[in-house]
Amino acid sequence: MPWPRPWSSSTKDDSVAKDTDGSRDSRLLDLPTTTPSDTSKPVQREASNDSFSSLWTFTDPQTISAAVILTAASLGCFTFYKAYLRRIPQAININPGFLRRRSILGKVTSVGDGDNFRVYHTPGGRFAGWGWFPGRQVPTDKKKLKDQTIHVRLAGIDAPELAHFGRPSQPYAQEALDWLTAYVLGRRVRAYVYKIDQYSRVVGTAYVWKGLLRRDVGLQMLRAGLATVYEAKSGAEFGKGLEKKYRRAEWWAKTKRKGMWAASKKDYESPREYKTRHGMGAPQDGPKQ
Repeated sequence: MPWPRPWSSSTKDDSVAKDTDGSRDSRLLDLPTTTPSDTSKPVQREASNDSFSSLWTFTDPQTISAAVILTAASLGCFTFYKAYLRRIPQAININPGFLRRRSILGKVTSVGDGDNFRVYHTPGGRFAGWGWFPGRQVPTDKKKLKDQTIHVRLAGIDAPELAHFGRPSQPYAQEALDWLTAYVLGRRVRAYVYKIDQYSRVVGTAYVWKGLLRRDVGLQMLRAGLATVYEAKSGAEFGKGLEKKYRRAEWWAKTKRKGMWAASKKDYESPREYKTRHGMGAPQDGPKQ
């Protein structure tokens, strides 16, 4: 028969109390070893540790570095998209900072005259999925193309005038239109843009690939004798270093009597003279530039 033991607050005595057969006394194991006031202290310490851990997570240098890198990458992607991949629907939507610095790549959807055409902007070209990726197709329906094309006026040249508003067509105007249509319609062109004119057209130098060579459309038109170098007291635009090339090409076409230069000098009338005679703006106004 075991001797009764006095009550002890020692947890060590409780944990080693045993009954007669050497097993722990289940009654002693059920007894609380600490008071409620004692148990609250470890809980508060644990909560404090959790708060410190959370604070350390947000102030951890690795966490801050990751957040900074992610933010910078997101801003970089948005800036790149805005600068290089965002489509420009019309010439009036071109940012002034874009002019004289950037170029426009697109597909020619229509040709309106001997020296201007419309382009559907396809930023990034085939690398951005245009022409082969779903949803990146150039529309063919005129309704879908409405207000979605950039009107491009070839810089530095002037083509013979078609009939407009009751005025007769100028000699070789149809030939110039046919030549330009065959040369660029349905093709991808890159236009280096300089300014927006009073007709909401962007004035620029356009290039198109012919085989392995990139051709200046305006220069080739001058060589064909179907345009003249643009003449005006002010407002004429040429790409850097192109005016001299354009004047040389015009001289060559005159010498070879190409296109409009095949007619006798007395029958020749330049596009500028034609527009002046029909009151289509003073020479210094540059109505087609």
